[in-house]
Amino acid sequence: MLLFSNFLILITSIIFLFFFNNKTKIISILSSGIVLIISCFMLLENFNKINSTYNIDAIFKIDGLSILFYFLSALLIFLCLIFIWKENKNLYKEFAINLLIIEFLLLIVFSSNNLLLFYISFEGILIPMFLIIGVWGSRERKIRAVYLFFFYTLVGSIMLLIGILYIYNKTGSLNIDYLSSYKFSTVEENLLWLSFFLSFASKIPLFPLHIWLPEAHVEAPTVGSVLLAGILLKLGVYGFLRFNLILFPNASLFFSPAVLLLALMGIIYSSLSAIRQTDIKRIIAYSSIAHMNLVVLGIFSFNVLGLEGSILQSVSHGFVAGGLFFLIGILYDRYHSRALYYYGGLIHVMPLYSILLMLLTFSNIALPGTSSFVGEFLLLLGVYKDSFWSAFLGSTGVILCGIYSLWLLNRLVFGNLKLDYTVSFKDINIRELLSVLPLIVFSLFSGIYPYFFSSFIEFFSSNLFFIVL
Repeated sequence: MLLFSNFLILITSIIFLFFFNNKTKIISILSSGIVLIISCFMLLENFNKINSTYNIDAIFKIDGLSILFYFLSALLIFLCLIFIWKENKNLYKEFAINLLIIEFLLLIVFSSNNLLLFYISFEGILIPMFLIIGVWGSRERKIRAVYLFFFYTLVGSIMLLIGILYIYNKTGSLNIDYLSSYKFSTVEENLLWLSFFLSFASKIPLFPLHIWLPEAHVEAPTVGSVLLAGILLKLGVYGFLRFNLILFPNASLFFSPAVLLLALMGIIYSSLSAIRQTDIKRIIAYSSIAHMNLVVLGIFSFNVLGLEGSILQSVSHGFVAGGLFFLIGILYDRYHSRALYYYGGLIHVMPLYSILLMLLTFSNIALPGTSSFVGEFLLLLGVYKDSFWSAFLGSTGVILCGIYSLWLLNRLVFGNLKLDYTVSFKDINIRELLSVLPLIVFSLFSGIYPYFFSSFIEFFSSNLFFIVL
């Protein structure tokens, strides 16, 4: 009933926004807020009944993995709607419709127990994101960026569709629970694994399918970048965990050395690329690629600790990267530049902003007491149990992350003000604070009390480990 309540609320709000112009801001905020409250209730209920699983006519399914991404989606969409509150009525209405459609599709993706329904929702998200980047992007280069985003993800998804059609023709069913117990031949399993892998790898994105992400981030509006980094990249992680590892366990083991190699290359390449960037958004974009490739490293370590750490790190990255892109968007809204050269000494004129940036930067580099520390520590410990050299090379990404993150913080916050370029300064306001602060709170909370989030995935990761091995 809670699941269908969320669907009903979002559908009603989208229809209202399409046909009416009155109180669009209140309606969108209220509907998204109610969905967030219901998601929190589901989260707490699931926490009290550790590792409950709900099946609804074999079409929808909520378990410990789904509920975390379900909650993350609801939280980020709500904060995005708060962030764009200043927009004029007509622009806000169009923005809100796209955001609510994305939220509706995300909730279906993370609760679907049917492959075809998953695929339709999974691909449907491309359309509103295409509009958000292509229409509300900041520069003319946004057209190139949005087509890169669209075609990189679409080509991989065509392979996914072919795989789904073959599965239906072979088994006569698209129910995920049924398919998890179905045994394909070795050749079939390997080919199907590749068809699913290409789609999810381009979403994460795994090296070398990452080209579209920095371009999309740089050209997207702030909320577009928040959604890309905060939740849309997690679609690939969710796909690997829900489909590749469960439906095709033997193929996952067979291809794991190649995946680990690609992930390690992605971690090192993206981290080194982040160091040489001068656009603030590109630095965080390459940081996101490095962190998500690290998550893939943990997933394919086939270790319970690695799997749990990967899921925790995915959720943590949603909090941290979402907050960082909000803060970068605040700077761009004020001064219309993301060039690092023009900024410096913000601690003198924007102290609250500087403190928030410092907290999120510490979370990004996995300082103890933050959510990223818990995720990365478990992840690398799991990888170490599988391979010392994988853990060693993966750890270089953590070290390099500290280098470019602290370098960015130092250039922005400390030093002298560059008054030749900026003479008027304004600290963060209430609307912006409300958009960023919840993400910082959740990052610190899950770093201090990680059991709240890890409890949801212990049962899932243990079962997944048993299925694969």
